[in-house]
Amino acid sequence: MGIILDNNTKVVVQGITGSEADYWVEKMIECGTNIVGGVTPNKGGTKVNNIPVYNSMESLKREHNVDLSVLFVPPKFTKNAAFEAIESGIETIIILADGVPIQDILEIKEISRKYNTRIIGPNTPGMITVGKAMVGFIPFWLKTVYRSGNIGLMSRSGSLTNIISSKLNNNNLGLSTYVGVGGDPVPGSRFSEIIKLFEEDSNTDIIIMVGELGGTMEQEVADLVCKGEIKKPIISYIAGKYAPKGKKMGHAGAIAHADGGSVDVKNKILKSAGIHIAKTTTEVGLKANKIMGDLK
Repeated sequence: MGIILDNNTKVVVQGITGSEADYWVEKMIECGTNIVGGVTPNKGGTKVNNIPVYNSMESLKREHNVDLSVLFVPPKFTKNAAFEAIESGIETIIILADGVPIQDILEIKEISRKYNTRIIGPNTPGMITVGKAMVGFIPFWLKTVYRSGNIGLMSRSGSLTNIISSKLNNNNLGLSTYVGVGGDPVPGSRFSEIIKLFEEDSNTDIIIMVGELGGTMEQEVADLVCKGEIKKPIISYIAGKYAPKGKKMGHAGAIAHADGGSVDVKNKILKSAGIHIAKTTTEVGLKANKIMGDLK
């Protein structure tokens, strides 16, 4: 079944009348996503892809129950849109925007704790439960990349996700759910939070973690494994092995520190916890194939 999202999840699109949202809403519908409405201030009463548009979350929720909101909103408006969704009682919010001010994300996370709201992103392509639903901008129609299966994938990189998914496909394997955790230095949800959901999911047999140098998110997963909280096999691929120390590479969170954020240090910690280490994207598919065969 996957985690968080399926074709029964009631989804709202904030910023639905923008050009990017207009295009991707059509794709989300094609994927099976149950979009009940959209929100854009001063555009209430219109429709996008035959989906009703409301001026606010408050007005939308008078007519619809909502489980998840995906924000196609520019960075400078993200905080207000997220606050509106959180205060309306939505369980999960996906923040797609790249470049949201760190202070805004910290405030969003603070209020989300009060309302027990799950935040995914920012700087994420979204998420997909393959064959059920997609939110964001994930090219699910690439049949050589995305196929349904029993592998849960959580990643900080959208492009690496496409590559690794294709490697799984080459080994006749597929995904239960993919969650784009996001590449910003302050993620709404961490690997250690998402992996617990995969551990509980009956349709996920193997978990793949695509991380990067810098930070401690991968080490937190190792801690959970050592504590016995995660028992399913995990394959880890950490990007950035050859990045120069102290230099930010691409993602805002990708910077190698002297305090243990390098790829080699992370791999050593993960391996000591019993996590399978893939040094290339091709190895991810091969290791997943072997583990899946061992599980049968």
